[in-house]
Amino acid sequence: MPFADMETTRRSGGDSALDAWVRALEATAPIAKQPQRLLSDVIAGIARTHGDRPALISERETLTYQALTERANRYARWALKQNLGKGETTCLLMPNRPDYLAIWLGIASVGGVVSLLNTQLRGPSLAHCIDIVAPRHVIVAGELAEAYSTAAIASAPQVWSHGGGFDRIDQEIEKFSGVPLSPVERRGVSIADRALTIYTSGTTGLPKAANVSHHRLLQWSLWFAGLMKAGPDDRIYDCLPLYHSVGGVVATGAFLVSGGAVVIAEKFSVQRFWDDIVQWDCTLFQYIGELCRYLVNAPPHPRERAHRLRLCAGNGLRADIWERFQSRFRIPRILEFYAATEGNVSLYNVEGKAGAIGRVPPFLKHRFPLVLVKFDDVTGAPVRDSHGRCLRCVTGEAGEALGRIRGASQSGGDFEGYTSAEDTERKILRDVFEPGDAWYRTGDLMWMDASGFYYFVDRIGDTFRWKGENVATSEVADAIMACPGIVETTVYGVAVPGTEGAAGMAVLVGDGNLSLPDLRQRLTQRLPPYALPLFLRLKDGIDVTGTFKHKKSDLIREGFDPKATPDAIYFNDPAQQAYVRLDPALHARICAGKLRL
Repeated sequence: MPFADMETTRRSGGDSALDAWVRALEATAPIAKQPQRLLSDVIAGIARTHGDRPALISERETLTYQALTERANRYARWALKQNLGKGETTCLLMPNRPDYLAIWLGIASVGGVVSLLNTQLRGPSLAHCIDIVAPRHVIVAGELAEAYSTAAIASAPQVWSHGGGFDRIDQEIEKFSGVPLSPVERRGVSIADRALTIYTSGTTGLPKAANVSHHRLLQWSLWFAGLMKAGPDDRIYDCLPLYHSVGGVVATGAFLVSGGAVVIAEKFSVQRFWDDIVQWDCTLFQYIGELCRYLVNAPPHPRERAHRLRLCAGNGLRADIWERFQSRFRIPRILEFYAATEGNVSLYNVEGKAGAIGRVPPFLKHRFPLVLVKFDDVTGAPVRDSHGRCLRCVTGEAGEALGRIRGASQSGGDFEGYTSAEDTERKILRDVFEPGDAWYRTGDLMWMDASGFYYFVDRIGDTFRWKGENVATSEVADAIMACPGIVETTVYGVAVPGTEGAAGMAVLVGDGNLSLPDLRQRLTQRLPPYALPLFLRLKDGIDVTGTFKHKKSDLIREGFDPKATPDAIYFNDPAQQAYVRLDPALHARICAGKLRL
């Protein structure tokens, strides 16, 4: 690391910023030198020296490091007993709880791959996510058995119940020993092997299963442990879904490799948040921007400043919410970052500059090969010059973020792609600046200021983000078109004042037999709650382009304002559990933040 570059970072971000980068680099440096050392081995090492220390804490149960390691070993031996081959998949459909970690840590430690299913999915969407990974087994929490039954699974896996029903895996694993695995049982699993598949919406279509190697699990865990200065006296509050890479790996792994504890909440609750933080004596909180907005907009809580939080880490925190959140709740430090489960582009705002998603220090530019290129909204692709090369953005200009793919990585350091080779190829942009080069397309527009800080602008493609989840418009449109009375539809996201991301809105062309109560009931059964359109607009027809694509730009601009169109607009009223006609008064209440959406 050149001394001049270190001094530049020291001056721009202070000693603490430089120290954070150094800790992250030092923590991750040994990964490649020990290819047989997995995340489960790091945790087991702590169990040998501090086995009685709490690792995973919840209202349901608490697992010490020793108990977590033993339970993971039992799941590993269960997988071996089932003759689950290296690289073969088990799907996991379970709400947040300590056993969630024990299951995938154990199965992955002997070469199995665990696919983390979104617990909000139902019907065709859930079936799609299961079938694209062709699992040998599916583990379903007892309370999600009914949700699982709505999916018509083509791949015919063996189903195991956890906490209810038949083939109780939670009882089955008690037949196996929790002692350390022998070398033969380990089957030579290395950091290059795949450990998980985590689902992402990408830019179009149904969810895709992103490959996550053991190397990435260690990289994420140790890197964030260094950035956050995680230690044995820390407790992080994790109310994000464990099926996401942030809630399930970053928030958990960073503290499990550091000897700290993870407090797992089954879900986020505004009313219980500060009581939980104080009760469990948490020192960190993993957020998404939407959660911070909920807390800022909530009434004062008697314990909102009685905490020991020293750091909040996450992504999607807007500048206006950031400053209010940090000031009101007396949060000493916020670590905002940008990353994607399958991506090779990462940014970290170690300096705590409100509104920025991060920067790349000069001494790390070789590790984070990121570039912004000019983007054409009409073609939906980066702009190329007369020689077929992409054009770099200048300072202050928005463009699509690309990450350089440095060949076929054996250690998982580059783009690992999806279970589908076709989906993987669609995310790669070739011949960008020179013949034969390859870059990962983030699908996100950003701009960079003169100090090198990056700022998020928008997502590209037929996807919008609502309540911390990516929503594919095609999936919502397919669900709508399956309902009676619909002739045509188009789905998009619209901005709602005071909220993060974009809320779902659908234009409907009916045949005269459209029933909104029936439509809502059917969509509720088929779509997860965050994908259910918040607004409906009834029209006689939808304008299309010369290539028969729906024209959405005017629809997005008009939003859900009833004064902007003579069309009838309906709002999915959470109080009435129904779509109600949206008038100017109701529109004003929504825009003023008087309704919790």
